[in-house]
Amino acid sequence: MWDVVVVDDEKQVIQGMKKIIPWEQLGLRYVGDAMDGKEGLELIRATKPSIIITDIYMPVMNGLDMVEQLRREQYQGEIIILSGYADFEYARQALRLGINDYLSKPITVQTIYEVLEKSIARLQEISKQMTEQHELHEKLMLYEPFVEKEWIKTIVAGTAERQVKHPFTQKFIQQWKGSSFLVIVLEIIRTTRVSEISLTDWSLFRFAVSNIAKEVVNSLWKEASCIDLHGQYLAILIPVPAAMAQEEVLLRTRDVGTELILSVYKYLSLKIHIGMGGLKETYEDIADSTEEAFHALAVKTSAPCSGIDFYEYGISEKRIDKSGHRPVKFYQQLAGAIKRLQEQEILDLIQQYTLGLHGDNRLSPPQIRQLGANIWTIFAYTLYDVGIVLEDLMPMLDLNKEMLALSTAEELADWLRNAIVSILGQVNRQDSIKHRQAVEFMIQYVHENYGDDLRLADLAEKVFISRSYLSNIFRDATGETFNNYVTKVRMEKAKSMIIEGKYMVYEIAERVGFKNVPYFTTLFKKSTGLNPSDFARSGAYFVEN
Repeated sequence: MWDVVVVDDEKQVIQGMKKIIPWEQLGLRYVGDAMDGKEGLELIRATKPSIIITDIYMPVMNGLDMVEQLRREQYQGEIIILSGYADFEYARQALRLGINDYLSKPITVQTIYEVLEKSIARLQEISKQMTEQHELHEKLMLYEPFVEKEWIKTIVAGTAERQVKHPFTQKFIQQWKGSSFLVIVLEIIRTTRVSEISLTDWSLFRFAVSNIAKEVVNSLWKEASCIDLHGQYLAILIPVPAAMAQEEVLLRTRDVGTELILSVYKYLSLKIHIGMGGLKETYEDIADSTEEAFHALAVKTSAPCSGIDFYEYGISEKRIDKSGHRPVKFYQQLAGAIKRLQEQEILDLIQQYTLGLHGDNRLSPPQIRQLGANIWTIFAYTLYDVGIVLEDLMPMLDLNKEMLALSTAEELADWLRNAIVSILGQVNRQDSIKHRQAVEFMIQYVHENYGDDLRLADLAEKVFISRSYLSNIFRDATGETFNNYVTKVRMEKAKSMIIEGKYMVYEIAERVGFKNVPYFTTLFKKSTGLNPSDFARSGAYFVEN
């Protein structure tokens, strides 16, 4: 409720307003009155009301002097002047002080009622804006760690847009000042046991590996960041202080890798391999270290350290191609496009990547088949993350048999293109049915529960679709937002109740889901052009379809 203070030197005016105006029905609380400006100033400072109704001519301190002092004290509430004098100079001064309404006595109850409704509507709008700003700030604070980690992920994978500057970029650049960087990559090995588990169990295993990796890294190299990559891969970005010798860097990195391998096996009985990229002098080259770590895992030419599957990228090995053949960047971009179900983007990425597999980048048939298996794995895991089980869409697929028939990049691209079009075609058909059913459920639910507190987030949980996605689906299907639709239904129900003539306005407001009567009245007038009382008197006894 909004608190109100009345300041007037006429006792009968104060008593009349206290009795005649339906304060509670308006959503207001009468917290006190005063008979001069000085007393009013003290009362307002003590009670901090949202609305002040004040006379001008009063003893000790007049109303405008009181308002001027309140404005100096940063009072932001509604101020309504109620004066027995129509004086242009006073009106001009009131305008300068930001008075919200200037009324001349005598005044009808209907007029003061309407003025108070306008004040309440303004207060509600301000309150709504402040709430939204607070919620936005809270969300930003909540999401900041996630957004920061996603930015680091783009740096590690090489997908960062160099021209895009994030607010926290400078924070990391400052933290990393004077450091070199290297990346180690963890690969969860698909043993027979791992290959036979369900996607649900795989996701749990992957989550557990990620948690173990974070604990190990935090205990052995606090400045490092653990990043989830595509499929069975995780990356660890290690900032290396300038003063640290290369021998120490290598020893400490091997210690981290060894502990990771042993811990994952100890707690999960899973086997992992680790590849280490080269040391880079600037953060812009971090993605090169990632590519080198993947290369070390792929070729495994360097001997494992003390029987541990820890592979290091050697300086004598083929240099990472900066011209475009960068599998890690490709895999990350592909996973992002799959998550968004962007068919053309997926096809373009595959086409662009396979076209680059010529000359020095040409792959042997076994490597082509491995690339195909990697892409398929990314498809399976990424689709699962958005609630789609690839095995359900293609239950008869024998991937090994399909891969054995491929030997060139062109054959792989053609096979993937056909498979992707088929998969996403099925997904779109299923989504279309699911979305239509969700919207139909929402419409029925609103019509049956319009008197309740209806929130899109609650309905999203009922139909198992994210709130933001459901909002878009509903708007696309109906042409309006969910909140606007709810308001429209409530106004139609309210008109029907007014026509029946069984309920008071405040009862109708409650029955159609509004606790605040003035806010209901404002929306009703916006919808019909009339306030509820005028609508009832007008004989507008119809409800629009």
